[in-house]
Order: sequence, then structure tokens, then C-alpha cells
Amino acid sequence: MSRVPTAVLMSGGGSNMDALLQAAATPGYPADIRLVVSNRPDAGGLAKARSRGVEAVVVDHRPFGANREAFEAALQDVLAARGIGFIALAGFMRILTPGFVSLWRGRMINIHPSLLPRFKGLDTHARALAAGDAEHGCTVHWVTPELDDGEIIAQARVPVLQDDDAHRLAARVLAEEHKLYRTALAAAVRSLTAAAP
Repeated sequence: MSRVPTAVLMSGGGSNMDALLQAAATPGYPADIRLVVSNRPDAGGLAKARSRGVEAVVVDHRPFGANREAFEAALQDVLAARGIGFIALAGFMRILTPGFVSLWRGRMINIHPSLLPRFKGLDTHARALAAGDAEHGCTVHWVTPELDDGEIIAQARVPVLQDDDAHRLAARVLAEEHKLYRTALAAAVRSLTAAAP
């Protein structure tokens, strides 16, 4: 099976991206992560990617102002120039337009720090604690135009402990994210290649 050229899009420290890069370096992993893109030039994940020998590019959203379509056109140019066939969003803090999502439908996944459909959007750990939930976790899902709403690929659960605060809970969830995302990305890419004619 040929490996699928894959890009990881991220905006920050890149811990999930780094977990995916580690997985992609193992023999037989179906995603060939050959590109990391950040919308923030100061993102710590850029240096991590380069240290693993992966090309890391910045497409800064700020010069485009409110013109999301123009930003995404520049992003698409970068992806197309490198023959990317699959996208993994890993802490990419931009809401993508329906046009971009449609272009990549069935070829783009995201990881979200909650047990979707609960707690879409931000501040998921504090919201889980405020709701008194007994368990929390993370979800990998297909990206659709609706925020955090695509079909679920996989989830991991952690118990909410009595002395948890948002920081402690987030740290435990993040550890599960690193394991879940590498498995879910492989499954998603394999499903794509299995469906190809």
C-alpha cells in the first residue's frame, strides 16, 4: 500500500503533531506526513517538526485580515504544491470556511478535547468540570462545515477525579489525545485508500 501524503495543520506547541510525526516514522504507517503548516509564525511546533526532518511552513492569517477565503487560498496553494492528499488538524485555531472544508471533505480530520457531541468549541475541560461530568475525554472526527460536528472516528475517555481542576484534567486528556490521534489517523487514511478505485 502506498502511503498517503499528509499535512498537519497546527497553531501552537504541536504536541499532538509531534505524536503523529513519531507514529508516521514507524514502518507501515499509512500516512506520510511530509508537511506541517502553522498560521502563527511563533508556533513552537514548527521547530519540533523541523527537528524531525519535516518541512514546516507558515501561512500567517493576519495579513489577510477578515478575508478567510484569501487565507485559505494561500493555504491551499501550499498544500497543492506539495501534493498533499490528507489533512490532520492538530490544534489549528482557525475556523475553516465551508468552501475549504468541501474541497477536503472525506480527507480532513480533527482532534477535539471533549467527548463529542458534548462541549463543542473552547474551554472544554472547565465546562466538563462545571457540568459535574463523571468522565471526560477526546474525540477524533471527520471535519464538516459545522464546528466539531463531523462523524466520530474514535474517542478516548478519562475519569473526572474529585480534586481535578481544568489544568490537571487537560493534562490527562492530552496524554490520551497523543495515543488516540495516531491510531485514528491511521484508520482514517486506510479507509480512504480502501475506498479508492
